[in-house]
Amino acid sequence: MASFLSTQSSPLLTNAANKETSHKNQQECPDIILSELPKEKGWLNEHVHQYKDFWYPTGILQGLIALQQHFKPKPNDVLLASYPKSGTTWLKALLFAITNRTKYDYKTHPLLSSNPHELVPQLEAYAFKHPTNPTPNSSLMHSHLAFSSLPESILGGEDSNSKCKIVYVFRDPKDVLASCWHFVQKLRPKYLPLLSLQEAFDQFTKGCSPFGPFWDHVMGYYKASLEFPKSVFFFRYEDLKQDPIFHTKRLAEFLGQPFSLEEESEGIIEKITELCSFEKLSSLDVNKDGTHTGFFFPTIANNIFFRQGKVGDSKNHLSEEMIKVMDEITKQKLGFDLMNTSFSPQQNGKGIEQNHSN
Repeated sequence: MASFLSTQSSPLLTNAANKETSHKNQQECPDIILSELPKEKGWLNEHVHQYKDFWYPTGILQGLIALQQHFKPKPNDVLLASYPKSGTTWLKALLFAITNRTKYDYKTHPLLSSNPHELVPQLEAYAFKHPTNPTPNSSLMHSHLAFSSLPESILGGEDSNSKCKIVYVFRDPKDVLASCWHFVQKLRPKYLPLLSLQEAFDQFTKGCSPFGPFWDHVMGYYKASLEFPKSVFFFRYEDLKQDPIFHTKRLAEFLGQPFSLEEESEGIIEKITELCSFEKLSSLDVNKDGTHTGFFFPTIANNIFFRQGKVGDSKNHLSEEMIKVMDEITKQKLGFDLMNTSFSPQQNGKGIEQNHSN
């Protein structure tokens, strides 16, 4: 990215040319000197940079800093958080439909004519474009940032239950990697060399893929859900796939918008899950042929967000050795088997039920 944050803001994102000036300000604010940050090969741009244990592209860093300085959440805001390709598009649609269910009917619903990414802004991308006022008008937002990278205002300081609610969805890291790699192949600029699956695997397992390390990303939100059970909802993509009705009800209850008996009798939950299903969304003209301005691209094809959405598809792309390595890393990093551990329906505040398969 060519632009840099103003040297009047704090902290600063700067380059080596501004190094001398930034050091003069160091006692007043913690500078981020881009050239001094560890860097690795980027997936959609030239490099990712390590900032406070996580790896971010330059533009994301600029948005992150703007959020830390200026973001002002409202008490009723909802933040969807996820590692890339963990079910973000589906959850954006589902949360939009749940929170706006009294505003629209199901024949003229915005999801029928707009991609979910148009309806739910990505926080760090919005902040990159609006650095001095990075708070979207929307009460429903999304972020790929790690929990530790979120602005403190998100949780309202010591009174952690007074600010916006966070919904975090995670997914089997093997499927995440396979989905990320396919996604990158469609978006990676032509001026950059090809990114092989082996290269992506190596970076992902080293923890230096964009927004990584994946396992630290997951554990950050898991621990937050235990510490702030009224503010952070932590659940698994695969569980939502298995029983969308049950988990849609759980989401609505967490958000303080439970379905009434009348809504249940009218089949509103079923209508929402049908509207937001992969089959329905991927079949819509807007998602087959449409485009929108999103992330850091002038235009992006909507169909890029709908590949398969299947559980376990990674076995068709990753080698047996890759799968074995990733499963071992998951057990080592998390201390439990991520995909074979039962999360209690009342998990928030009570931890996980240690029902391991081994």
